[in-house]
Amino acid sequence: MPAHRLFIRQLIKYLRGLLKQQGLEFKTTRKTNEEVEMAMLKAIIEEQGIFEPSIETEAKTPVDSTDDIKTEPIGSGFATSLQRFRHENSKGTTSSGQLPATPTPRSIRKRKREPTELDVKPVVSPSPVKKRRTPSQYTGPEVFEHLSPLNDTLAPNLICIFVGTNPGIRTAEAGHAYAHPSNMFWKLLHSSGCTPVRLTPEQDVDLPRLYSMGNTNIVSRPSRDAAQLSKAETSAGTPILEEKIRRYRPEAVCIVGKGIWEAIWRWRYKRELKKGEFEYGWQAEKERMGVCEGWRGARVFVSSSTSGLSASTKPAEKEAIWKPFGEWVKQRRRERSQASAAPG
Repeated sequence: MPAHRLFIRQLIKYLRGLLKQQGLEFKTTRKTNEEVEMAMLKAIIEEQGIFEPSIETEAKTPVDSTDDIKTEPIGSGFATSLQRFRHENSKGTTSSGQLPATPTPRSIRKRKREPTELDVKPVVSPSPVKKRRTPSQYTGPEVFEHLSPLNDTLAPNLICIFVGTNPGIRTAEAGHAYAHPSNMFWKLLHSSGCTPVRLTPEQDVDLPRLYSMGNTNIVSRPSRDAAQLSKAETSAGTPILEEKIRRYRPEAVCIVGKGIWEAIWRWRYKRELKKGEFEYGWQAEKERMGVCEGWRGARVFVSSSTSGLSASTKPAEKEAIWKPFGEWVKQRRRERSQASAAPG
């Protein structure tokens, strides 16, 4: 058998196995192996540009003539497969004098991956923007002159008098001390031990009679907050406060807030209170208030502010500041009670 026919038969056998392995199907109708051989031989001759001498056609008994052989159109894929069977010389060129063509790789189409739950970024809602409170500025007395002034709850010989800055709008409207719900005065009064139960603002009038305590302010006129008062106005309330203390002569004065003590300091020493000169709690003996002939004056305790607008001190810190004063008040009330119960 001529060499080229043996080559073609081996090629057919190889292609058939390759196509079956890849699961491909033929597109044309049934052909015999001999017809396929002739078709492939013709393709080789046309592709290489040569002429084959007379080809003997031998009548051969068809082999597996009943098998269906379907071929794909001769194209780039078929030509690429033929490259494997070309004869190469020692120089690495094909019989046609050209370098063997490099098989064109199949283009791989990437399948678009569906997004999963992990790929989806959670939508984070922006944090709500807190509405910032506009700082107050000084306002004259005429702005809130329609509000009635708050009455003091004082009596002679009390254990202590609490001194606030001035009545807020809610307090002035209610007619009772520390009436705003955010104010912690009545809560701290109870937690520190100054009162055995938590009182309401409406019970402020009962403080002198039931607990030997009273209330007053360094400035009498109402305002929205202390920022609407001037420093000069606050400091000018000091001599009025001193006179009240001399008149009622309590054992102690509790200044409810550092700002009030700073105003008293400015009036006394004509300068601002320096940082190292202040501490919460009991003040020095020389700082007694209401001093007059025949009376040494009332001791001074400075507590934290109870206003809801005072955020510089945390609630737990406020309770810690108030606790020593509450313990002292309880002790003095107990001693007074024992003294009044003693015979003679």
